[in-house]
Amino acid sequence: MSTNSTIGRRSYLKGAGAALALPLLDAMGWADSGSGKALKPPVRLGFMYMPHGVIMDQFWPADAHSFLTSPPPAIKSLQPVLDQCLMMKGISGVSNGPYKGAPHALELSTWLTAALPDPDRRDEIAISISADQIAANALGAFTTLPSLELATMPQTWKENQAGLNEAYYSHCSFRSPTQAVPAEINPRNVLNRLFNTKDQDSGQVSSGISPLDRSMLDLVLGGARDLRRTLSPNDQQKLDEYLDSVRSVERRIAAIELRQKEAALEKAGIRPSRSHKSDSPPIEVKIPEGDKRSEYMQVMCDLNVLAFQTDTTRVCTYIGSTPNGASYPELGFSDKHHSTTHHNNQPEKVRKVAAITEFNIEQFSYMVKEMHRLREGDGTLLDNCIMMWGSGLEDGNKHTRENLPFILAGRGGGSLNTGRFLPDVQGNQGDLLTTLLACAGVPLDRPVGIATKQIAELSAKG
Repeated sequence: MSTNSTIGRRSYLKGAGAALALPLLDAMGWADSGSGKALKPPVRLGFMYMPHGVIMDQFWPADAHSFLTSPPPAIKSLQPVLDQCLMMKGISGVSNGPYKGAPHALELSTWLTAALPDPDRRDEIAISISADQIAANALGAFTTLPSLELATMPQTWKENQAGLNEAYYSHCSFRSPTQAVPAEINPRNVLNRLFNTKDQDSGQVSSGISPLDRSMLDLVLGGARDLRRTLSPNDQQKLDEYLDSVRSVERRIAAIELRQKEAALEKAGIRPSRSHKSDSPPIEVKIPEGDKRSEYMQVMCDLNVLAFQTDTTRVCTYIGSTPNGASYPELGFSDKHHSTTHHNNQPEKVRKVAAITEFNIEQFSYMVKEMHRLREGDGTLLDNCIMMWGSGLEDGNKHTRENLPFILAGRGGGSLNTGRFLPDVQGNQGDLLTTLLACAGVPLDRPVGIATKQIAELSAKG
């Protein structure tokens, strides 16, 4: 390939106030540095959370040899990409310490901090900077957004366990020991944020995407056609796939908004009409209990993929649900996740908890498979990511934290040795987070939380 770069990495398709970031294209000059060494795409870090632990005998593989061929029910959806995954058993969580009565206030807040809140400042936010924000501080200088924080639903539970601040129930990201980072639950707002970029000429923030009845792609389509004519066939295919993905996400978000708008009108006694367009802005997108949770989660997963594909950010967290807050009607039952986890070994409740775990891992699998499908550099987008799925409890029935469930996906640019299950890893969640940051090239001046080491077995060099 030619070493002449014809497109800058920070190029955008622009039109009528919209700016659409581009994916990594060969024409951006990644293939050769001029020194004979191949330039590598950046490594991205993603974290996806589910509360309340898992049914352990349905989550852990039977042994290291059967991991790829006979995965347990909970991770069956990942089987096509298990060679891109790494599981490890033996990662202990942060001890509850003085907070024995606060398992749910701690499970999410300690997940990426690997640290306990300050016991002398319980009603304040006083914990530790989280691993994702450590990464954002190091990698954010290279991207439009330092990090992206997503969630499926707002936190509704207000229990105030052990006198702890309510923010601990709904936040996993902490920019500093005293500042929690809120997560965005509205997919339209996320899409606007991804593509509300500063105009390279004026320095002004563009107006982004119009609501409901206008498409960002319609606004930039002329520029896309002009660009396509200058690209190689390989880059043309990448651009077409990317634009199709953006269009699909836009349509699905618009459909969600339309359903919500019509539901609000019907509740108000107004029969919605499909014969005209409304000039009103879209109502706030909320997740109704009877709607498909998977639809919202997959849209959010797609937004994460778009953010990584365009290098808009290299760090993303996604709270699939917060402690005590979710139910899953599309699985055929309306029981709350939290109450179901206190199953006391009742078979029907155990079955429901297992179904919820399998459902959540299916959404993670959906995102990972999409990343594996997208070509980037000499490999795939997934090759250049480290995606972590996990929970802040081992067993929701007993609130144990001795053996936390984690799944890693992606090779981190060659830093992780995947396709394995490690049944007896010695380490804690701080050790795991410290290791992942190191694999992503994040410089560390101290371990994360309770960490004392890096876990050498995870590394491709270990």
